[in-house]
Amino acid sequence: MFETAELGRKVSKSDFNAQVLELRTELLEVQQALRKANVPAIFLFGGVDAAGKSETINLLNEWMDPRWIITCAYGPPSEEEQERPEGWRYWRDLPPKGQIGLFMSAWYSQAVLERVHGAIDEAQFDKLLEHIAIFEQELADEGTLIVKFWLHLGYKAQKKRFKELEADPLTSWRVSQSDWDNLEKYEDFVATAERAIARTSTGSAPWQIVEGLDLRYCGLTVAKAIRDALRTHLAEVQVKKQLAAEMKSRETQVAVAEKGNGADDSAVGVLRSASGLTILSGLDMKQSLNKRAYNAKLAELQAELHELHLKAIEAKVSGICVFEGWDAGGKGGAIRRMTAALDARNYRVIPIAAPTDEELAQHYLWRFWRHISRAGRMTFFDRSWYGRVLVERVEGFAGEPEWRRAYAEINDFEEQLASHGIVLSKFWLHITPDEQLARFKSREETPYKRWKLTEEDWRNREKWEHYEQAVNDMVERTSTNHAPWTLVEGNDKRFARVRVLQTVCDRLKAALHH
Repeated sequence: MFETAELGRKVSKSDFNAQVLELRTELLEVQQALRKANVPAIFLFGGVDAAGKSETINLLNEWMDPRWIITCAYGPPSEEEQERPEGWRYWRDLPPKGQIGLFMSAWYSQAVLERVHGAIDEAQFDKLLEHIAIFEQELADEGTLIVKFWLHLGYKAQKKRFKELEADPLTSWRVSQSDWDNLEKYEDFVATAERAIARTSTGSAPWQIVEGLDLRYCGLTVAKAIRDALRTHLAEVQVKKQLAAEMKSRETQVAVAEKGNGADDSAVGVLRSASGLTILSGLDMKQSLNKRAYNAKLAELQAELHELHLKAIEAKVSGICVFEGWDAGGKGGAIRRMTAALDARNYRVIPIAAPTDEELAQHYLWRFWRHISRAGRMTFFDRSWYGRVLVERVEGFAGEPEWRRAYAEINDFEEQLASHGIVLSKFWLHITPDEQLARFKSREETPYKRWKLTEEDWRNREKWEHYEQAVNDMVERTSTNHAPWTLVEGNDKRFARVRVLQTVCDRLKAALHH
């Protein structure tokens, strides 16, 4: 793969200067077009040490407008980063729509280093590459342009550059003992890099190998590739927007025609749901606890949760509890019964509402990754990433291709959490339509609860059948061994709260005794 990557191609200073002015102008123009199109771009730089990654990134920041560029370079994970899944620090740094991210020594670097130094075997390395490919595909599916550059030097050229850098007092700091140690494993690095590139160079996130022998040649080659990739991507984005607009127009025309023929969308939903039972249909909604039994069990489980969480803090085992359910289903009440047993310094409750402008500028999973806590903490999500396959699906905020691929994206996300040792508990709090109506009316009549009831709650109720089918599909496709769903019969609040507490305690005990 790298045999032809060092042919000694060079660019003279005069040729370099002659090309720079026009190239800078073109880069600035395409950068502004990217901002106008409101799509993000990621350019990742890998390669052997001293092959020109830093110099090339510095050139790009000089030639383009750095206000709309995010430059990130990564070393070994910090203590804060080690306490979270590996992907956390990369999701945190993703560029928002309209901006460019320049990433050096990013998600490939750690995997390659671990493989070369024997910390992981080939199967584990391939598994990491699989997760990386999924990550990149998720970003590409949401419109992100991804191009990856491997800047290469042969063994002799790399050794020569190390000596040149060391000989200059102003650059000697750039060469460390670990660089020399890595040079001794040059063949291992090349073989590992070839495997990584072969397995992760895709149509959505291709690799380009660039000779790093001459820095002027390297800078021009990368800059031209970025210019061309941005131009091509923006043209594709424009075509997709036109096709989407035409499709939406046709769907509107069909809907109007069907309405004129007496078709009713809500009736269609009812008939579709009535054609078969859902997972929720089998729940015994009559389960309940009397007040005396509830108070005794609640006190017992809160004490147990408190002790378990102290052990989890010591063992650095994090917990995430995800709450989904019908409006007025009891999510907030269940969360409050758990937080009452915990030290407020060691948990967070994350209420999820409509995304902010900042969140809309990112991949939909970004706002959830940023809330992954440090080791030992507990995080409670009052609604979650499942909004993509529930409300966004039913209300049409996400197109069918988007919510259908979200099942796999969510499963991969949760697998990364579980692989890091996070105890993930997911709850669907289920109530019947009659019970929901009674709770809505109670809220209307109670001054301090009235604020909870909105017009949106009533609108969602009208689409009950659609939501029930969405819940059925969600549970079927995302209840896994490492992140199973717990369906909670919630008509009786006391029963539901005890069920939730018992489940969290059981899962924490299993993790701590593992």
